[in-house]
Amino acid sequence: MKNIAIFGSTGSIGQNTLEVIRGLKNQFRVVALTANSNIELLYRQIKSFRPSVVCVKDRQLARSLRRRLGSSDLNILVGEIGLEELAGYKGIDQIVMAISGSGALKPLLSAIENCKTIALANKEALVMAGALIMQRACVKKARIIPVDSEQSAIWQCLEGEDKSRVRSIYLTASGGPFFNTPKEKLKHVSVAKVLEHPRWRMGKKISVDSATLINKGLELLEAMYLFDISAQKIKVLIHPQAIVHSMVEFVDGVVMAELSATDMRIPIQYALSYPKRLLSKLKPLDFYKLKELDFRPPDFVKFPCLRLAYQVAEEGGTAPSVLNAADEVAVAEFLKGKIAFLGIPKLIEKVLSRHRNKNNPGLSDIFLADRWAREESAAILEKGVK
Repeated sequence: MKNIAIFGSTGSIGQNTLEVIRGLKNQFRVVALTANSNIELLYRQIKSFRPSVVCVKDRQLARSLRRRLGSSDLNILVGEIGLEELAGYKGIDQIVMAISGSGALKPLLSAIENCKTIALANKEALVMAGALIMQRACVKKARIIPVDSEQSAIWQCLEGEDKSRVRSIYLTASGGPFFNTPKEKLKHVSVAKVLEHPRWRMGKKISVDSATLINKGLELLEAMYLFDISAQKIKVLIHPQAIVHSMVEFVDGVVMAELSATDMRIPIQYALSYPKRLLSKLKPLDFYKLKELDFRPPDFVKFPCLRLAYQVAEEGGTAPSVLNAADEVAVAEFLKGKIAFLGIPKLIEKVLSRHRNKNNPGLSDIFLADRWAREESAAILEKGVK
């Protein structure tokens, strides 16, 4: 039995992880769950999986949960400090880090300092502080296993290979809901349309990021750090069928690819079971029904966020943290109806243009850059994004 903690259990990845565990009860035990504010769903998860400890956003939510649980002896932790404390619990064999956004950085670093095995489903932490994270993971011998389907595919293709023999990594993208939409028609698209992803069912933030293609830009930065490979070797390919989850080309011309159904439970299960491959009850690919596998180059003009990500990848330093923070602010404003869809890349580019980059940043520099980017974004938004 492997004891699992799920940080972000009420989100899309967290719920899928619990589905996987529900089907493999003889392999995994849920010992800890965390949620931001969805107490109703967390309560149902507690009743179903009976963890020994949970963490919620604040004391008011903790009191509300305690009232619902009655005489339960469940340990309830609170806030950022609670997450960091939970990451060091001795009874946890593996942490699924499924907290979205920059909020995952501190608990991730705490998990690394406590030498945990981490199934990482959060890309923002690596974007912000990838060099520091991978350096500490190496020192502490903490294993990081990618959960995102694309990073999991690359990781599997590189298993046992000499990374110096890699010619290119092909990071595949479905293209999102607007790949075939002319740019002039994107001026007035609604939030509902943006959230209609053609292949994946995801949370709102990542759905918007997929529509702007910055999600693929964040994955570019994530892959750089995870696999210690330069941005010049990472190429984005639009693959509408979302069957090939990524590919690695070696210097001898051989290309290795990972193909599977479009279902996040597949990479989640492998991240939990590694190095074993367990039987899955999911429907396998039927190659006789596959009519085509298309691959097309991305449009950097229509999707400038991807261009900005490549630019930031070249700059390094605190620029990735600024990119991530500006995107988080821009997406939040779009979802509230405060800015238009095309205002997202405009805001990010304006913030980046005002940033003074710092090379080889420490953790405090990264947090300062993150805070500065959020404040600068707010100042720009106050005057209006044009």
